[in-house]
Amino acid sequence: MASGLSKVIVAARRMAGQLTVSSITYGSLRSAAVGYWVSEHVAGLGITPTAVAMATDHCFDVLQLHRVEINIRPENRPSLRVVEKLGFRDEGVRERYLHIQDGWCDHRTFALTVEEVPDGLLSRWRARTVG
Repeated sequence: MASGLSKVIVAARRMAGQLTVSSITYGSLRSAAVGYWVSEHVAGLGITPTAVAMATDHCFDVLQLHRVEINIRPENRPSLRVVEKLGFRDEGVRERYLHIQDGWCDHRTFALTVEEVPDGLLSRWRARTVG
């Protein structure tokens, strides 16, 4: 079974970013972590939340996972907006979680379980953007 997936985000036939599903774990945990980045030229257009929603649904429906988490540096407002828009649950701060640019950085952890989105996260996201 795969331990990670990597997908390119494309908008208007141009590479707009990347999304990864990593730390895929089965057994009693059945969980994965989602990470992403997008180019400035598509920021704020709803492309990132859509990609994250699609990846989360893939994790739940195809990979049969129970939980998806996203870890974000507290100062990264655009990424915090993504999880806010999608309704990920804030689980708190992981102090000195990842080593980035010569230092250990705190991250906030957000998560969803399959029970929280019975009709799928993409469906919920679309309903919010239309409504």
